[in-house]
Amino acid sequence: MDSLQKPGNRPGVAEIFLPKEELLETNRPPIKHSIGLPAEASPTEKRIVIVPSAVSLLTENGHTVYMQQGAGSRANFSDEEYANAGARIMPTAEEVYQADIILKIASPVDKEMEYLHPRQILFSSVQPFTHCKDYFRKLISRKITAVAFEHLKDDSGAFPVLRAMSEIAGTTGILVAAGYLSHPEYGRGTMLGGFPGINPSEVVILGAGTVGEYAARTAIGMGALVKVFDNNIYKLRSIQHDLNSRIFTSILQPQVLLKSLKTADVLIGAIHTKNGRTPIVVTEEMVSQMKKGSVIIDISIDQGGCVETSSPTHHANPVFVKHGITHYCVPNIASRVPHTASYALSNLFTPVLLRIGEEGGFDSMLRVDSGTRAGVYIYNGIFTNRFLADIYQLPSQDLDLLLAAFH
Repeated sequence: MDSLQKPGNRPGVAEIFLPKEELLETNRPPIKHSIGLPAEASPTEKRIVIVPSAVSLLTENGHTVYMQQGAGSRANFSDEEYANAGARIMPTAEEVYQADIILKIASPVDKEMEYLHPRQILFSSVQPFTHCKDYFRKLISRKITAVAFEHLKDDSGAFPVLRAMSEIAGTTGILVAAGYLSHPEYGRGTMLGGFPGINPSEVVILGAGTVGEYAARTAIGMGALVKVFDNNIYKLRSIQHDLNSRIFTSILQPQVLLKSLKTADVLIGAIHTKNGRTPIVVTEEMVSQMKKGSVIIDISIDQGGCVETSSPTHHANPVFVKHGITHYCVPNIASRVPHTASYALSNLFTPVLLRIGEEGGFDSMLRVDSGTRAGVYIYNGIFTNRFLADIYQLPSQDLDLLLAAFH
């Protein structure tokens, strides 16, 4: 009997009729790639994308990890920890940028762009409202593939990196507010929360999304009276259900909001928009009527802010006072707790890096992973994000067509 006719060697019907091109695609062998972890250029960015325990997993799977000396120190990870996990510690950023895949938090500055080379893969945040058209032109000129943290999706269509950082931002926002509320210069010497015989602190939260939910959880846990405003009734119902508490909720009706702001100790701006700038919900006139010594934490500042008096600050000088109200408007608030935030990022990106190798390369993974495709805004030097292209009037092409053309 011919060997092909033996039961153990007989191909299945699906295999017989599968086109040869697809058959080769499914049999791609795993590849090993090099991963670069440069130190962040900004002194206020303290997070790192991959933690030492994840480096161990990557190197055990045959990948090579290059880390710039001191890149994890701001998140309290030592070079020794990374070296013991298998990372190769490099003295300069230029050496790290020789890797196939670069992972960093902030989008690259001009000096870092000089190190990028064609067909390299860059994972970072895109931060569109902090850049200009020339910035994206320079990035495109490097002929790289760039993936934005903010646009990555999971199997459910949610944004896992945004959600993780939003959970941290919501919780951290309340803890920051507590610190400034009790501060002798910036606050009123008030303890955030509740205490027997004393009225509880009042916390107004604008936005019933992930940031708002975790801010509410933390504030309720500290004994505060929480009020949540959002124009999405579904989200208001959802937050009550998720918190298992009948907290005060309202649509963004100006008179109702102003009444709550007049008695609020803390205002949390947690409104997120899918496209463009966050709308201004709290006017300067409203801010001027808040209690002196109260605190505004405008987490929406990443998208321009939802309070008219807000303007971006940074971790080195995080607050300013206007109308007697302390404003905290740091865009990357999760960087205030870099150790925790780095673990959260590492848990999300390590499986992605492993899958790139298992699928036989980044292009191969893109063809089967729609969530990662959603994060690509530059592919081999070609702009592919229609939203960013419209903002900066740059030409763009459809990523799916490019993948077919480069196949």
